Amino acid sequence: MAIEFLVLLVAFIGGHWLWKDQMTLRVATWWGERAADGTVNLNLAGYWYVFISLPLFRFLFLRWYFRLLIWYRFLWLVSKIPLRLNALHPDRAGGLGFLGNSVFAFAPELLAQTILLSAFIMSRIWHEGAVLPAFKLEIVAIVVFLLLLVLLPQTFFTAQLARARRAGSREYGALGSRYVEGFRQKWLGGATPENEPLVGSSDIQSLADLANSFEVVRQMDALPFNKNTVLRLAMVIVLPLLPLALTMVPLDEMIDRAIKILI
Repeated sequence: MAIEFLVLLVAFIGGHWLWKDQMTLRVATWWGERAADGTVNLNLAGYWYVFISLPLFRFLFLRWYFRLLIWYRFLWLVSKIPLRLNALHPDRAGGLGFLGNSVFAFAPELLAQTILLSAFIMSRIWHEGAVLPAFKLEIVAIVVFLLLLVLLPQTFFTAQLARARRAGSREYGALGSRYVEGFRQKWLGGATPENEPLVGSSDIQSLADLANSFEVVRQMDALPFNKNTVLRLAMVIVLPLLPLALTMVPLDEMIDRAIKILI
């Protein structure tokens, strides 16, 4: 409760100061007008917006960041436990592949933040005549920041995954050396049993299975997530920003271009 009370104070006091000085529009809007001296004259809807809606949103927003901090601490403590990772696990992450999917639990919060960014940019375009390319650096920076925000705690397991990969390469490399040496001596060194033909022998299949197993170890990632996870998460984050493209290219023109490309 103490933390949430502190978050509430920051949302009301610090958040209101930041919004008033940095984020308010310089023109008249539905919630009020800006006087010549720079002061904002709020109407009734504006008072509700400024002193009820925005502080409540900031409180929920900041409380989510606090809970994300708890998630960081939890994964940090778990990463200090000596885990029994298996380099042969088919998820290519030593058995921690399920952890990479946890980032999608944050998708609603990330989506809400890019919706906020999209609305902020659209308000500048609509009321102040700004253009979308003027915000390209902000868009790239926030998308990258949100991606790193939820992917960063996954890197706490990098050291253990790297150790498991090195150990797997060493162990299965030694096993492979013994097997291929035995295979060579048996089939190429003159030690082949007379009643055991090469065609249909299970030794060939075992050799192929061993190569596949070693390939799994070799392809093991040093992170619990892969590039597909990053791409899917990035698509979710960017989704609310796509309608802003209509401020530059009309919808009918975009449809015509799409039809020409497809046909």
